[in-house]
Amino acid sequence: MKNVFLALMALACSHILFAQPTQSNQPATDPANAQAPYLRFPTLPPFHLLKLDSITYLTKEDVKKNRKTIIMYFSPDCEHCKHEIESFLADWDKFKDIEIVMATYQPFGEMKEFNMHYRIYEHPNIKMGRDEKFFLPPFFKIKNLPYLALYDKKGNLITTFEGAQKIDTLLNAFNEKK
Repeated sequence: MKNVFLALMALACSHILFAQPTQSNQPATDPANAQAPYLRFPTLPPFHLLKLDSITYLTKEDVKKNRKTIIMYFSPDCEHCKHEIESFLADWDKFKDIEIVMATYQPFGEMKEFNMHYRIYEHPNIKMGRDEKFFLPPFFKIKNLPYLALYDKKGNLITTFEGAQKIDTLLNAFNEKK
């Protein structure tokens, strides 16, 4: 009887641990996140990301003023993140006037490889850095990658998304906030 109970408990625990949210493609700005810092402070967050030169830091002051901004939290080995950046680059003419801040907590070398592979360095409005202090995940309550936070030209939060998004979904979110 004891073994059956332990087996059922192990099964229940594994089910809980490996459960995936069913609506990862929906905006993350929902009532369940009402106490999340990004909703209490709905402007560009005070991030501090180690740049690719491994010496200087990227902060919100480095984001060009009066431009729409996307903060994309990603992992270099995440297939959804790879697809998202590929779709950005495939429709680049639609993103050339949007500042994109790409942040990751993964090892510095992986971030540099990602930058080289996708030739991110060719796009001056994409800035990339390592979130060494792991500031952004708890700030946004990130559960799935890529995580996209969209800000208007004044630096005010428009919406957030977890999981890869269609280009039209992102552009429409910007256009709805005019």
